[in-house]
Amino acid sequence: MAGHSKWSKIKRQKAVTDKAKGKLFSKLGREIAVAAREGGGDPDFNPRLRTAIDNAKGQRMPTENIERAIRRGTGDLPGASYEEVTHEGYAPGGAALYLECLTDNPRRTLAELRHLLDKRGGNLGQSGSVAWLFERKGQILVSADRSDEEATLDAALEAGAEDFEADDGMYVVTTGAGDFHDVLASMRAAGIAVTEADLAMVAKNTVRVEGREAERVLDILTALDDHDDVLRVNTNVDLEAGD
Repeated sequence: MAGHSKWSKIKRQKAVTDKAKGKLFSKLGREIAVAAREGGGDPDFNPRLRTAIDNAKGQRMPTENIERAIRRGTGDLPGASYEEVTHEGYAPGGAALYLECLTDNPRRTLAELRHLLDKRGGNLGQSGSVAWLFERKGQILVSADRSDEEATLDAALEAGAEDFEADDGMYVVTTGAGDFHDVLASMRAAGIAVTEADLAMVAKNTVRVEGREAERVLDILTALDDHDDVLRVNTNVDLEAGD
């Protein structure tokens, strides 16, 4: 979800393929398990878990998969213990990358991401090298096919959202990190059908990349998003010019 224009659209389109492969369910399951481990298995008292479950349901993840992930997180079922790690780097054209990962082997993940970027013309940077280019924000996606724009905007502003944007058939509602769960709950209470919601690192400004470099950046973003351990690919790149 984090990103800009063309990349955001491609991520939504490729989610259909990911679901067929089971890759998306695996990532959603990891997020649910970690949320349950950190805040307990009751979504009524664990906002992060509640959001993770809602997103999984939005992607039609089977209920038994969700319940199994919760039980793994609370320790009621055996399973790998995932650690939250972040990596920062660059793609061609000066595009910044902030990668949020869930892994059971941080050293393996680091080595694989370094190799993935190196062979595609990108590189990993040190901690803090690009984080300052992003802000933690809540992002709520609402399908334009399911909700009226004016009603969505009114509900978002009434709930205390910071920004509202119509983008390629979706309404994107941005909130402060601390207000995210309250805004999300208020919008749902107002009858807005939320497609996806998450806390993400949102770029303060975007970098436009064109032509051949845009193709190389898109190749990197797609490969990173396909990596099993990468939960979110945050970037400041604007790929509209690459069309």
